[in-house]
Amino acid sequence: MNARLNVMASPVAAKAMKHIIAAHRALADSTVPASTRELVMLRASQINGCAGCVDMHTKDATAAGESQVRLHLVAVWREATVFTEAERAALELTEQGTRIADAAGGVPDEVWANAARHYDDDQLADLVTQIALINAFNRGNVIIRQPAGGYQPGQH
Repeated sequence: MNARLNVMASPVAAKAMKHIIAAHRALADSTVPASTRELVMLRASQINGCAGCVDMHTKDATAAGESQVRLHLVAVWREATVFTEAERAALELTEQGTRIADAAGGVPDEVWANAARHYDDDQLADLVTQIALINAFNRGNVIIRQPAGGYQPGQH
């Protein structure tokens, strides 16, 4: 299986993608734990059906020491007992921010307030940016049907 299109072959699209990738890399300086950021990216990718990103973030999280149990339970985090309250708040913010079109008014105030109990303003800004960026990556990959399975940790 091949992707429908090589976005990086287009000078304009490649330039835009490089900026999105650079924005993603800037989040490495965030004080939000890397494991939380990986869980956020995995959950958004699951919701959006982005096979390439699920492949990438599962493997990157594993390489960074995340447990298989937690990775398997991300899709059902509400019923799982393996996530901290802060992680649960980040996952809820991720779901609401990813499913914006499903509810009028966007992210509910109570979801935001819960996230704000666990993260300071800088961390909230980082989470919002992470959620927006992973959704951009997901949408691009889903549109071009980016295949999954061949990603190696740290490849990108």
